[in-house]
Amino acid sequence: MMAIKKTEQPHLLVFGPGYSASALISTTVDKKWQASATWRREEAAQAILAQGAQPLAFSTEALTRSDTQNSVTHILVSIAPQPNGDPVLNSFKDWIAACPNLRWIGYLSSTNVYGDHDGDWVDETTATNPSLERGKRRLTAEKNWLQFGADAHIPVHIFRLAGIYGLERNALTNIRKGKARRVIKPGQVFGRIHRDDIASALWLAANSGLESTIFNLADDLPSPPQDVILEAARLLGASPPPEINIEDAALSPMGRSFYQENKRVKNQKAKDMLGWKLAYPDYLRALPKILEIEKKLKSD
Repeated sequence: MMAIKKTEQPHLLVFGPGYSASALISTTVDKKWQASATWRREEAAQAILAQGAQPLAFSTEALTRSDTQNSVTHILVSIAPQPNGDPVLNSFKDWIAACPNLRWIGYLSSTNVYGDHDGDWVDETTATNPSLERGKRRLTAEKNWLQFGADAHIPVHIFRLAGIYGLERNALTNIRKGKARRVIKPGQVFGRIHRDDIASALWLAANSGLESTIFNLADDLPSPPQDVILEAARLLGASPPPEINIEDAALSPMGRSFYQENKRVKNQKAKDMLGWKLAYPDYLRALPKILEIEKKLKSD
């Protein structure tokens, strides 16, 4: 069989081009990479096209019909695992293993794989003990992707993400929409990560040449959620919503589950190994910067 010539132009394929993953698509397009992404809904296909990437239906038939298998060099997986396993591994394991020029796989996971640590600090060496079912599924998917990488001799980087925010998805937006709530649980803190900081870490990792490993992606200041809401209200000159004790808050089961685990997540490994520098290191600096960007976008 004729050997496949090494591709000269890097090609990123994204499984699940959602809010976080789409930021990496924009980065790679700006860097003159080829980019493709899977879709299941027609509007998602249009959004992929609008970013300058190639939309591919989420099926082995669609990927096989394209020339993606020969040209893809990097894969990002951003689809949550299901009770029956990871959808990408379930459907595309053999297809991915046969990609001749593939040299990197990134997998977006969650810091909920650590479980509850009563507000203590955790890092990538901390034992994982998720209490939530979705965290248990994430941990299983992490292990399966790392095993796949070992079997296929492809570096796999796992990214454990804190609470994701960015333009249009932040405390300022929630204040404006009247959806912000100050739910109080003494001692509770959350880590956060801006989608642009996720994209910058992914870009550095994809070009790093590092072997398979795990990175926490979180900001520098884990904080009580009510403090973020209070600061957003102050910046907007709005009245903050009243405080509500966690026992009295009418939270959905999903919303309440976030308060079941409490930890501070260290991000030093990504800084040390990738040279990662956060553009949004904490909410006190992030919220004013988001306001500035919003004003500029409105004036343009």
